[in-house]
Amino acid sequence: MTRGILIIGAESSLLSAVAAEAAKRVEAFAVAMIPSRLSPEGEQPLRTGIPEKAIPLSWNPASPISARTLVFAAENRMKQIREAILICSPPAIYKNAETLTPEEIEIIVNDHIKGWFLLIRELAVYFRRTGMGSMSLVGNGITIHRGKNNKDELLGQAVAASFRAFCHGVLSSSLKETCQLMGFNCSETDSKEKFAAWLFRLIDKSAPNDSGKWHKFCRWF
Repeated sequence: MTRGILIIGAESSLLSAVAAEAAKRVEAFAVAMIPSRLSPEGEQPLRTGIPEKAIPLSWNPASPISARTLVFAAENRMKQIREAILICSPPAIYKNAETLTPEEIEIIVNDHIKGWFLLIRELAVYFRRTGMGSMSLVGNGITIHRGKNNKDELLGQAVAASFRAFCHGVLSSSLKETCQLMGFNCSETDSKEKFAAWLFRLIDKSAPNDSGKWHKFCRWF
């Protein structure tokens, strides 16, 4: 069946695990990925694949029009958006503050901070119009450590903190009265496959009093 699952986030092992779990449950679902314009020092983008069942949708996180187009496209392709799963997996960029370029700062702010604000706004409008569905906000934690040449990880931690702070505001907003709104955190050490299975299990069995809350991953569910 198709129940209208929209998965959004940067290329990561967690997004791949969530997409693989969705493929076990439905005939088709939609995925929109943040463009890989920043990579950790000395590393290449993961180029993680997604299941064939996934309907790929384009998204320019910095554009308000693109956020609106993404929501419309997902609705048109799947007839409805029943579940929106937003996964924040910030890139870890190891640099000293004085070596950051204006371009890198602009990319991280537009793609990994501003983009979530614009997208959640459009999803809030959609769910208020339809009066149904769920939005899951997933923070994918990254470990703090120093990179090559003793450089600090400056950007990923800032993105993760911004996303979590924004989610706190969204979870306490009136939006939770319109759709099932839940927050989740996946740590660096958690099994991504087990987390994805647990995430869908909680979404499927969620009750009204689960809305507006952070939910801690239980490894022994």
